[in-house]
Order: sequence, then structure tokens, then C-alpha cells
Amino acid sequence: MLTGADLLAKVKELGDVSKSDLVRACGYVSHKKDGSERLNFTAFYEALLNAKGVDFGGTAKTGKGGRKLSFNTKVQFNGNLMVGKAYTGMLDLKPGDEFEIKLGRKQIRLVPLGAEDEDE
Repeated sequence: MLTGADLLAKVKELGDVSKSDLVRACGYVSHKKDGSERLNFTAFYEALLNAKGVDFGGTAKTGKGGRKLSFNTKVQFNGNLMVGKAYTGMLDLKPGDEFEIKLGRKQIRLVPLGAEDEDE
């Protein structure tokens, strides 16, 4: 199976051939138990994207299920504010980390204990 610059060169060389022929020529073929061939389109297109510099396999900054973080929260029924694991993970916070709560007009800031406050 071709990858990287070799894959890009082969795709350019073959030009205007069918998708099946392109996948086959680049080596993205496996064989089933009955001897017939199976074209691995997904693996081919992933390798092609990687060769073009698109990286989609890295760690995402999203929470569970691929949802994006909203950076909003609600006061719970018992009066607590919850900060989810996705947010604490982004800040590399560990259990036991302590903060000073700073109340502003329209914001609540958490300042790590022992850190210099930017506004003072």
C-alpha cells in the first residue's frame, strides 16, 4: 500500500481512471476467504488525506460523543455549579487542586491558590 509522497505521485500519474482502478493500483486491496478481492476505499482515502497533510486521527478537544464544549453551565438544583471533566482536562487539573473564587459583576473566576491574580 502506497503512502505519503509515493501515493500522491501515483494518483497524479494515473490521472483520470476509475476510483476502483485507482484504489487497486495504489495497493489498497485485500482478499476475502473465497478468493475474491475487496477494495479498501476508506483506508485509501485516509492515507490520501494524511499524505495531503490533513490529520484527523489526533486527540480532539471535544467531550463525549464528539460534541463541542459550550463553555456554559447551569446552577444545579442543590445550588452547586458543575465544571465537567472535559474542562478540567483542558486545564490539566487534578483532584485536590485548590482555587480562590473571585466574584465579578458578570463572572466567576477561579484563581489557583498561590498564583498571582492578573487584575491586582
